[in-house]
Amino acid sequence: MALEWLALLRRAHHEFSTRIETITDWSAPTPDTAWTVDALVRHVVVEQQWVPPLLGGLTIDEAEERIRPLDDDLVSAWHLYSGLATAAWDVAPVSAPVHLSYAVVTVEHYLREQVSDVTIHAWDLARATGADETLDPALVTAVWEVFDEQRDMLGASGLFATPVSVPDDAPLQDRLVALTGRDPRPAEGDKS
Repeated sequence: MALEWLALLRRAHHEFSTRIETITDWSAPTPDTAWTVDALVRHVVVEQQWVPPLLGGLTIDEAEERIRPLDDDLVSAWHLYSGLATAAWDVAPVSAPVHLSYAVVTVEHYLREQVSDVTIHAWDLARATGADETLDPALVTAVWEVFDEQRDMLGASGLFATPVSVPDDAPLQDRLVALTGRDPRPAEGDKS
């Protein structure tokens, strides 16, 4: 199970990497109306900075001391911290405890959370930049299973906007995106 999620992590990071390379307007809005492309990428990069110290057993307060400010070269920062995070995942024991802001969870739980976060933000980045929004089907299926189990909690968490209504027979990626409060329908004026 953990090996499958490590493979999914690599796919999620690949999805984000291919989209970060297409950015031309860092101030463009994203599906999360509170963020520009710059803010979205900074969020994802900083999340990767947290991974090695948290997987190393540090508490949130201890790990925070290792988080470094980012400069304007966010593409290089993504590649650096994505690589460091991936290397940390490769050696982390699956059942080891990880101290997060809301609870102590297992490495596997944190891994699923991170795969889900990067996957959804890869879609956000694609939508914001006009890149291909199609995500790896294995990622979509895995993240759907994570989020569908947490459907009630997601709405109450405040981490996502209210789910968007889509038909029950909509493609799984559309249902996943909609569950996280994003509208999967093509943007107005988009013929795709």
